[in-house]
Amino acid sequence: MTATARRPFGARLAEAMDAHGPLCVGIDPHASLLADWGLPDDAEGVRRFALRVMEALAGRVAAVKPQAAFFERHGSAGVAALEEVVAVGLQTGTLVVVDAKRGDIGSTMGAYAEAYLRDGSPLAGDALTVSPYLGFGALGPAVDLARESGRGLFVLCLTSNTEGREVQHARTSDGVSVAAAVAARAAALNAGADPLGSVGLVVGATVGDDARLAGVDLAHVNGPLLAPGVGAQGAGAPELARVFGSARRQVLASSSRGVLRAGPDVSALRAAAGAAASEAAAALR
Repeated sequence: MTATARRPFGARLAEAMDAHGPLCVGIDPHASLLADWGLPDDAEGVRRFALRVMEALAGRVAAVKPQAAFFERHGSAGVAALEEVVAVGLQTGTLVVVDAKRGDIGSTMGAYAEAYLRDGSPLAGDALTVSPYLGFGALGPAVDLARESGRGLFVLCLTSNTEGREVQHARTSDGVSVAAAVAARAAALNAGADPLGSVGLVVGATVGDDARLAGVDLAHVNGPLLAPGVGAQGAGAPELARVFGSARRQVLASSSRGVLRAGPDVSALRAAAGAAASEAAAALR
């Protein structure tokens, strides 16, 4: 990594959001999207899909977010395609959030951290999504290596799936919700960071009043809030205001289908991403 890349992820993301708008485009090569693009549902189809997205959007959006599962389902050749996405991001100065949602304990979490956060690893983008539901403290190896390498984390906090509420809204013996405890730990790691810390949260843009009901202080987190669900999944200005309130300046809106369905034409993808970035900026203003 270069000296520039070693600057804290939160600072680099804030600059990218200022330059390109608060949009992260998901790279999700679903079988149906591959078919729509006239591509085969195999590792080569995934590779061509992902690299076309990077050709269209590298250097033009705040970040891209390849969903690791759609690459992994094609085995080692699919993972190699993910490595190419990460490499193009590094070459073009485009922030890459690897959406792998890793979470484990001890040496296993350490190995995940080495794979996705260590300098020199071909899978190490600029940030990684992680799951805290084996205990936030179990993420220690990832927290330490992210800080050391200038990378970031997005920790699952309030997700849009209905099943998530039974865990995220559960209360500890002192009455604090699990989601609120996760947010508080992230806030502690971001203390003093300016303009944004490097430990963000994943908060669904369609979760409605969940932050208020769970007692989650999103503004206090002082880190980026990755918000899936913007655009094709239905979240616009009213929904974002309801979910994030005064924390809207921290939001990195995530959209995949709303942009990707414009492909495979490069100019159409660029136009769709530009429109989505403008809409996100207006919705979060």
